[in-house]
Order: sequence, then C-alpha cells, then structure tokens
Amino acid sequence: MTFSWPLMADNILKEDVDALIDFLRRMPRLTQSENVRAFEQEWSRWLGVSHSVFVNSGASANLITMAALKHLYGDGEIIVPPLTWVSDIASVIQNGFTPVFADINPANLCLDDAQVISRLNDRTRAVFITHVQGFNGLTDRLLDELQERSIHLIEDVCEAHGATFRGRKLGTFGLASNFSFYFAHHLSTIEGGMVCTDDRSFYEAIRMLRSHGMVREADSDLVRREYAEGHPDLSPDFIFRYPAYNVRNTEIGAVLGRRQLKRLDRNNARRRENFTLFLDHLDPQKYRTDFDLEGSCNYAFNLILREPDEDLRDAVEGALRRAGVEFRRGSSGGGNQLRQPYLRGIISQTEFRRYPQVEHVHFFGYYIGNYPRLARRNIMELCDLLNPL
Repeated sequence: MTFSWPLMADNILKEDVDALIDFLRRMPRLTQSENVRAFEQEWSRWLGVSHSVFVNSGASANLITMAALKHLYGDGEIIVPPLTWVSDIASVIQNGFTPVFADINPANLCLDDAQVISRLNDRTRAVFITHVQGFNGLTDRLLDELQERSIHLIEDVCEAHGATFRGRKLGTFGLASNFSFYFAHHLSTIEGGMVCTDDRSFYEAIRMLRSHGMVREADSDLVRREYAEGHPDLSPDFIFRYPAYNVRNTEIGAVLGRRQLKRLDRNNARRRENFTLFLDHLDPQKYRTDFDLEGSCNYAFNLILREPDEDLRDAVEGALRRAGVEFRRGSSGGGNQLRQPYLRGIISQTEFRRYPQVEHVHFFGYYIGNYPRLARRNIMELCDLLNPL
C-alpha cells in the first residue's frame, strides 16, 4: 500500500494563483493597503469580532499580543501549555512575563482546566490557551473562574479556524485571539497571521505595535490627535508610542486570504468529516479514538498510541514512511516544549517530568495531514495499514 500523502496538498489552488496574477498585472501597490484592510474587515465578520489586524505570521501575532498585554496591563505570570508552538512560550518570555505551565487534557490535548485554575494567583496576567490542532480547549468552569478573578484570556487559534465552543467560534471569548495562515493551516496566505479583539484600546495598541509603534497607524483620529497635541516638537507622521516591530503583511497575502475565506467553511466541513471517519475506523485498543470532538475543526489527524509501547511506535513510524505518509511526532510543536533547549536557565531541567500527559504525546503521538480533497478511500486504507500493527 503506497500513498502520496503530505501534511498539506491543496491549500492554495490554481484559481488562487490565477487571481493573484490578475491582481499583479494591474501593477498595484503591494505593501499594506486596501486589500489588507478589506481582509481584516471580512475576517472580523466571519469570526464575529470587532477588530482584526493582519500580520506576517502567527508567531508575530503572538509577539505583539503579549507586547500589548505588557504595555497595557504590566508584568506578571502567563499560564501556557507545554504542548503548543514555540512562539507562544517565546512571546511570553520575550515580553518579560514569567511562563507558568499546566499539563494537558488527553481528551482534547489542550490545557487541563483544573490545573490552570490551581495555578491562578494575584500575579497571573493571562491564561494563554492553545486550541491544539483544532480541538476546543475552553470550559465553562475555566471561563467563569477567569471572569470572577478578572484575569485575561488570550486564545491561540492558529490551528483551529472555525472550531467552536457553545456555538461561538473560538477566538471570540478572550481579550484577544491569534490566528496563523501558514501554508499547512485551514486557510493560507503562504505566511501570515491575525490578531483579533473586541477591545478598542487593545486594538489600537496592536495596530501601532505592528508597524514600528507609530501613532499614525492608530485607527482612531482621537488617538492620533492626542499624541500630536501632546508632542508638538515631533512631526505627527513620526511619533513612536512603543518600542515595537515591523510585522506587517502585504497586499499579496491579503488577496490570497480574501479568496480562501470564501471557501473556508466548506473546507472545514470536509475536514470534520475526514477526522470522524479516521477515528471511527481506527483500532481503539491500540490508538486513542475517544477525543472530545464537540466543536472541533481539525486540520490534522491525531494518531496517539493508547499505551506507551515503543515497539508499536517503531512499527507505526516504519509503516507510515514505507507508505509515503508524511507525519510529525510529538503532535503540535514537536511535543513537550519543556524539553527544548531555549527554556534552559528559565525553568528546571527536570520540569518536563511533572507533565505526564504531554510526555506521552511527546513520545507516542503524531499528526498526519487532513485536507479537503483527501480521498475517503485513502483514509480507510490508512486505518487498514495501522490497525494490524
């Protein structure tokens, strides 16, 4: 049995490229302009938020979100998962926050809400939750506790476009949410990301932080006027509110994003069908199939061994390689981030041992590509390949 099964196969279609070529033939302005603004507005309507800011990556979305949190609310601790992409934790450290970790819930690979709640204190500025590979990580208990304590929620929805909780899209529950439009995700602008919020002050800070901290990037006439009047010695075009970055995206990315957004819901419906089919036909004695799928929208097939079996792990990896199925061990971000060298000197070198659930995924978990044009027969054949091992 042989496949040609990459992690992502058809996220940018010929029709997208044709539309981009037509756009380029007009010799347009390519830096951030009308299409960026239109994409931000269309994305906000699709998601259900007031404001969105298009940036050059999900990592940059994380970076400026943590920067805005720091400037507006001060120092403190941020609770983060050990199963996430490196930029979530890196953005916390880069902005001077202290990362505090909690283990994951094996039913959804997201933060365990009971552990998160046990770690909340007066120094907690936010819980930075990752909706890992399309699973919902929110619970009523967590949201109620954060609201009662006036602690901010930041949602990493980079891998969960269109997933929901209680009928609302993820990315609409916290102070802010971050999305990635990397090539392998639900929607792609090649590289790209979005910061979303309903908070006007946070939105204005994000707009400035995206572009060198320049006040002229603020959306509010009042904000621009106040800074101009408060700094008469400076040119109104060159007032820098924050020591910031340049993480803008381009018109090219926005053109692709606007086109892809039109088919995102349709593609997501197919991804949900694919994932359910995969789990329904996988051997539940060998692999975990009892995930909580309520509201999920998975761009990957999660393949996690039920028990820590090194022989089965080696057999799975060998069979996938021989069959031409691309995979990543450790699931999101390569597994337990607490084992990574960038955290040495920041946390104890043995900290990773305190998180058995993510440790299991680190050594015995994988993800495999799930995309709209994936043939159903291939999904069935993949299960037939894995089940006898």
